[in-house]
Amino acid sequence: MRALRSERVAAVLLAAAAAIGLAIANSPLGTAVLDARDAHGDTGIRVLDLSAGHWITDGLLALFFLVAAIELRHELTRGELDTPRKALAPAVAATGGVVVPALVYLAIVHDPADAVGWPIPTATDIAFALGVLALLGRGLPRRVRAFLLALAVLDDLIAIGIIAAFFTRDLAPAPLLIAVPLVAVFGWLSARRRPTGAVRGVLLVVVGVAVWVLVLTSGVHATIAGVALGLVYAPAPAGRVRHALEPWVNGVVLPLFALSASMVVIPHVKDGGLSSVFWGVAVALPVGKLVGITLGALLARAMMPAAERAVSLRGREVLVVAALGGVGFTISLLMAELAFRGDSELVASATLGVLSGSLVAIVLGGVTTAIGARRARLVPERLSS
Repeated sequence: MRALRSERVAAVLLAAAAAIGLAIANSPLGTAVLDARDAHGDTGIRVLDLSAGHWITDGLLALFFLVAAIELRHELTRGELDTPRKALAPAVAATGGVVVPALVYLAIVHDPADAVGWPIPTATDIAFALGVLALLGRGLPRRVRAFLLALAVLDDLIAIGIIAAFFTRDLAPAPLLIAVPLVAVFGWLSARRRPTGAVRGVLLVVVGVAVWVLVLTSGVHATIAGVALGLVYAPAPAGRVRHALEPWVNGVVLPLFALSASMVVIPHVKDGGLSSVFWGVAVALPVGKLVGITLGALLARAMMPAAERAVSLRGREVLVVAALGGVGFTISLLMAELAFRGDSELVASATLGVLSGSLVAIVLGGVTTAIGARRARLVPERLSS
């Protein structure tokens, strides 16, 4: 289990799972496996009548966001981003990393029917980006990881907000109104000293599952439940839960999601070449993210007082984060499925765009990280001042 806590191992497992999923979908077994993934089981409960694929994207992925939200709260309260001014920089950078890729996509995709895919390149994959940083970034100061983590979580939160606003169908407000006080109850229970042990654990699980079911019933994407619960979780028990869940998230949840989401049949390339959706996503991820995050981080740096600017990210460190920010995998694949739901050809084009754009970003981010880390090891006093 110890190996599964490694960000490097998590990134390797994600890449392997995505490659396997793509290979299976385009093999003779592809049709049968895709049918099995999309088949709905008969649970007898309408809201839980989900396919295997939806159990992964709506259920297991909520655990990933629970863990990510717990770590974000730690950084915002006790870590590298524990003041509003420190948190401002990744927030502004995340905003730039959402707006610019969306604009790049819309500049390439002119068909109004396909323009709905603009949110696809707006998200950064937390596990993949941190994995590349852990693999090649030895010597870089800790603030680089904290900045990248906060940026990735924040733009994923923005992406989830986009899902809620643009991809929610048949919104049912009543379950959401019930879920809100239950989230507060979850936070209150987690902070109490009594009851202790197993009893409190059972109560937290019951309330957490209830929140997840209510959010799912409301029509909003159920991963929002994981984010909400992670942000209100009391620090001490949240740290223990994160420690317990981390190997399962890295070793099971994320690889399963990558395997399921990458099971797309490579579309036939027509005489006109690959679709504009493919190019929009494939270009917007590495280029749009690089430009948007860099501009946002530099803008935030210019807004800082001189004293805080001295300990903020340097220009080379900003480029490391911006290049890795183009690895849009987990949420981008989810966005592709939601944006073009019902059109398998467009889903396939967008998914291939995500895989291609992320691969370019991995190479670009890996090279940038390796160069930045080498400089940091050679002149540590200048980068840590």
